[in-house]
Amino acid sequence: MNLLPAPANTGVRFRRVDLEGKPELEARVEFVTDTQRSTTLGKGSVKIHTVEHVLAALAGAGVTNAIVELDANEPPIADGSSREFARMIQEAGLVTQTDPAEPYAVTQPIELSVGETQMAVFPHAGFKVTCTSSDKAGRFTQFFSIEITPETWERDLSHARTFCFYEEIEFLIRNGLIKGGSLENAIVIRDDAVLTTEPLRYPEEFVRHKILDIIGDLSLAGRPIRGHVIAVKPSHHANAELTRAIVAQMRRPLEQAQTFAPPPTPPAAVAEKAPARAKQEPAPTESRPVPNSSAPSEAVVRDGVSLDIGEVMKLLPHRPPFLMVDRVLRIEGNKITALKQVTIGEPYFAGHFPGHPIMPGVLQLEAIAQVAGILMMRQAENAGKLAYFMSAEDVKWRKPVRPGDSLTIEVELTKSRGKIGRARGTCYVDGDVVSEAVVTCMFMDR
Repeated sequence: MNLLPAPANTGVRFRRVDLEGKPELEARVEFVTDTQRSTTLGKGSVKIHTVEHVLAALAGAGVTNAIVELDANEPPIADGSSREFARMIQEAGLVTQTDPAEPYAVTQPIELSVGETQMAVFPHAGFKVTCTSSDKAGRFTQFFSIEITPETWERDLSHARTFCFYEEIEFLIRNGLIKGGSLENAIVIRDDAVLTTEPLRYPEEFVRHKILDIIGDLSLAGRPIRGHVIAVKPSHHANAELTRAIVAQMRRPLEQAQTFAPPPTPPAAVAEKAPARAKQEPAPTESRPVPNSSAPSEAVVRDGVSLDIGEVMKLLPHRPPFLMVDRVLRIEGNKITALKQVTIGEPYFAGHFPGHPIMPGVLQLEAIAQVAGILMMRQAENAGKLAYFMSAEDVKWRKPVRPGDSLTIEVELTKSRGKIGRARGTCYVDGDVVSEAVVTCMFMDR
C-alpha cells in the first residue's frame, strides 16, 4: 500500500494498481457493499475490503485528501490496529491546503437501533465518541469516552488492535474472512483468557478499537463530523447506517433549497437571446462600458452606499409580488438596513385577512432573508450568485404589520464560511420591533 497526496476537494480515494486502468473508488458510504466483520467498498467489479483501519488513520490525523494505492483487494492488516498507518502519515507530514474540507456540524440528534446495537449522534462543538462494547454474553464489557483530536487519536486510539472471540473463529475461517489472521495481528478472547503475543496496549483496548472502527466508518460521510457519537455494542453495519443518516441530514438543506429555487435558464434559451442582445447593444468601447445586471460587481455592495429598487433587482432574483425589499438605506460593515413599504395593494391582503389586513409573518421572515442575501454579496466570491434561504431559528413575531406601515429591516452578519452565511435580522415599524429571526443562507451559481 502507498499513501499519496491529492489536490484539494479530491477526498480519499482507493486506487487498484493491480487492475487494468488502475480504477479508483471514492471512500464514500454510497459505495459500501458489505459490513460483515469489516467494511467493504465496491463499484462494479472493483472491491476493496477492510478499509476502516486506513480510513481511521487518515481521519484521525485530519487528512481529507489522499490517494490510497493498493496492489490487492485489501490493505495490509499490519498488527490489526492503525498504528503503522498513523506512523506513515506522521513521517510523510501534512500540508494545509487552500480549500480545506468544511466540517459538518450535526444539527439535530440522530438515533438508530440495529439488533443489539444502539447508535446516536448529538450536536457537539468537536468530535467526541462515547462507546460501550461487550459480547452477546456481556463478557469483557468496556466503556470509554474521548474527545478526538489528532493528538488523542494517535496516543489513545491508533494502537488498539482488532479482536475476536474464540468461538467465532470457525465461522470466520469457513467464510474466508480471516485468511491472514493470527495472534500477530489480532487478539483472541477464549472464555476468560486473553490470547495475545504481547500485553494489552490499553486497559480498555477492545472498546478503543471499536471507537477506531467508528472513526473510520464515519469518515465515509466525506466530510469531518462535528458531533458526539454514543454507541452501545457498535458494528460496522450500524456504523454505516449512522453515516448514511448523517449524510441524509447533511444534504437536506441543499435539497430543500433546490426545491424552492428558481428554475435554471435552459442553455438553448440563453443561446437564442445572445444574438439579439448583440444586435441591440453597441460594441463596448472605453468611453461606454457595458452594464452587467446579472453579475453585479462587489463595489455595488459596499460601506456607505444606498440601493434603489433597480439596483436591488440586479442583486436579487425575486420579482413582485415576492420582492420584499424596496430600498437599501445603508450598509456599514457587517450590518445593513433596508426598507419595505407595505401598501394596501399587496396581493396577500385580499385573503390575509378580509376586513382586517395583516402582513403575514412568514413574509417578514422572507424580507430578512432577502436583505441578508444582499449583505452577504459583499464577499467577492458570492457576487452574481443566488442566495438560497436554508433555515430560520429563534423566529418571533411581536406586533402586527398593516397597510401603510414602513417596514425597516436591519440585518447583521454573524458568521460566514465558504458558501454559507448566518445572520440575525430584526424588523421595525416606527421604532418598535415587530419580528426577528436568525437565518442561514447558501450561495449557489445562477
